[in-house]
Amino acid sequence: MAKVVFVAGLLALATRAVAQDGTASPTVDPRWLAADTASKTAMFQLIAGLTGANGALNFNGFRDGELTLTVPLGWTVVMQFRNHDGMLPHSAEVIEDTHPLPTQPVTPAFPRAVTVRLAEGLPSEGRDDLRFIADKGGSYLIFCGVPGHGAAGMWIRLEVSGSVRQPSLAATPAGKH
Repeated sequence: MAKVVFVAGLLALATRAVAQDGTASPTVDPRWLAADTASKTAMFQLIAGLTGANGALNFNGFRDGELTLTVPLGWTVVMQFRNHDGMLPHSAEVIEDTHPLPTQPVTPAFPRAVTVRLAEGLPSEGRDDLRFIADKGGSYLIFCGVPGHGAAGMWIRLEVSGSVRQPSLAATPAGKH
């Protein structure tokens, strides 16, 4: 059995940064990401509506690209999606990094990089796994496919890199396109 290596040691512990408007930015929780180096698999807990930020249109409390998941080229990515939002349905798909943002689901960047019920969304506490091979390097968006949600800021980043050896998770500047 392959040993699962938690990536917490690879991450600089994120602290709550205070924005100019006095609001605290979300904190990266290292428990969201684990790596199995033997099987080259990154496991990421993708939580829709984790907080009330942006009207709960967020992933893991982050919006507008404020969180970046970086994975090595060729690794298998398993995103364990859960809709924590008690009011709205949500979904997820990995799409090309494109702007302006689409207002509805588009073709995923990788086969199987989508949740079920992409346009309708999963109900509160609904779960699904996105499982795909990150076989193309570049910048992508993890995007809510429910019409209007992604365009309203419900997206974070996925970077696929041939120069990294381990997956990582880091806060990134909001709105950086």
